[in-house]
Amino acid sequence: MSRTLVAVAAEASTCTRCRLAESRTQVVFGVGNSDADLLFIGEAPGFHEDKQGEPFVGAAGQLLTRMLGEIGLGREDVYITNVLRCRPPGNRDPLPDEIESCTPWLIETISIVQPLVVVTLGNFATKFVLNTQRGITSMRGSVYDWHGRKVIPTFHPAAILHGGGERSRQFVDLHDDFALIRVTLDAAAQPSPGPAGGPEGPAAPSGTGPPLPERVGDEQLELF
Repeated sequence: MSRTLVAVAAEASTCTRCRLAESRTQVVFGVGNSDADLLFIGEAPGFHEDKQGEPFVGAAGQLLTRMLGEIGLGREDVYITNVLRCRPPGNRDPLPDEIESCTPWLIETISIVQPLVVVTLGNFATKFVLNTQRGITSMRGSVYDWHGRKVIPTFHPAAILHGGGERSRQFVDLHDDFALIRVTLDAAAQPSPGPAGGPEGPAAPSGTGPPLPERVGDEQLELF
């Protein structure tokens, strides 16, 4: 039987699997609805997240909350987490062994929540989840199949804020991506047609997803 997110988060709160345990203030596990159809994955906690113990609580988090509201959702309706659960010193990029150590927490989170749609925020989360070297600019705007669910890459809210905010072209693209999230989520929630082929809901836009990540073993894939 699958554990609860509360139990997993409690275990993760004392994690010492990598060097980040030495410099963090606290583990930032995730926040939101444990039965959400929509799950967001960012890169790693920042300064404010490390202090408060919740992902996306600074200015980038406020933008994420605003964008959710524009498609009729609140933070309480979705689940928000990161590839890493601890803040890298100085907000540097995660290191490979830190990612490897933290990946089981992400796998178990997804296996418990069982979202229909996963949104990767920014270059790092997108490359990690979809096992690709393509940048976010070329990946966004499409829907990718991944372990029986849909993945939609979009810009990290912090990149929008640092790149001109509402005056930037990326901000327009972010709006488009959230509209795509709404359409894809609604389509994924439609009941499947019966054996005889009943009526179907609107089809979600689709892209060609890259191969499944090699770093996830067969026993881990079963969790999804």
